[in-house]
Amino acid sequence: MKTKYSICAAAIGLLTLATVSCNKEAKTETTITNNASTKQETAARAEYIEVEPNVRLHVTDLGEGKPVILIHGYPLSDASWEYQYPALIKAGYRVIGITLRGFGQSDKPYSKYNYDQFADDIKVVLDKLNIEDAALGGHSMGGAIALHYAAKYNGAHLSKLALFSAAAPCHTKKTDYPYPFFTKENINQWIELNNTNRPALLAAVGARFTLTPTSVPAGIGAWLGNIEMQSSSYAMEQALIALRDEDLRGDLPKIKIPTLILHAKQDNIVAYALAEEMNKGIAGSVLVPFEKSGHASFIEEREKFNDELIKFLKK
Repeated sequence: MKTKYSICAAAIGLLTLATVSCNKEAKTETTITNNASTKQETAARAEYIEVEPNVRLHVTDLGEGKPVILIHGYPLSDASWEYQYPALIKAGYRVIGITLRGFGQSDKPYSKYNYDQFADDIKVVLDKLNIEDAALGGHSMGGAIALHYAAKYNGAHLSKLALFSAAAPCHTKKTDYPYPFFTKENINQWIELNNTNRPALLAAVGARFTLTPTSVPAGIGAWLGNIEMQSSSYAMEQALIALRDEDLRGDLPKIKIPTLILHAKQDNIVAYALAEEMNKGIAGSVLVPFEKSGHASFIEEREKFNDELIKFLKK
């Protein structure tokens, strides 16, 4: 009888040991899984995305939620959205600023700098980041590029489009399109300045950028100037050629997603008439006028700009 009890006790002991061992293994597996999950959630996001060999674009990728993609104007960078990033993050969005090749901290190769190339680069970034159901917004030349991307790729990755003082569909006058401020000869003069006295070009653009010389604090103006000087002079020249020659009128009827147009009536770089023409050409688009700013509504009327953008995103 004693032997029988000893065998039973031994069996119970082995069963208990096995149970403890299994529990420890399960706990270890859970810990490993949780650690992996936490690591994945907190992993640093890429600051540079390679769009082709030897060409990396700088991105600012912040926040959580539905994605908002922002494309800067000429000749700025993703840094210019500094006063939109906090508002969008607070509103519950993931905001991704993309710096075009040749500008800011992106690579500056000898390559094409036209709307097709810029749109192709954006497509690669959105592909690599697995972006879906995004709102794409662009300012000035960046607005023209955002428009062209949505048309060329049939709204791939997108659910909404936002155009801010967009230099579209044409930035120069044509015999059948009198709305822009500039002629091709005006832009040729800017190209010549770029290649002989780039600070003078930036001063000429800057003089028209805001509603008045005091529309933005001097420190903000200096900050924007520093961003501009990060650009490649070659990229600036080629981008001016694109602004001079590109014609996106054929893109307007191809836009099939909800579109917001924000534009100042007193913009002295891109005429308000262009916003009205885009509003007519993009079915269902909404035009919101700004009364107290020039070409830099995103800074000069920051609160209204951010509020209108977020209101559109939430619809």
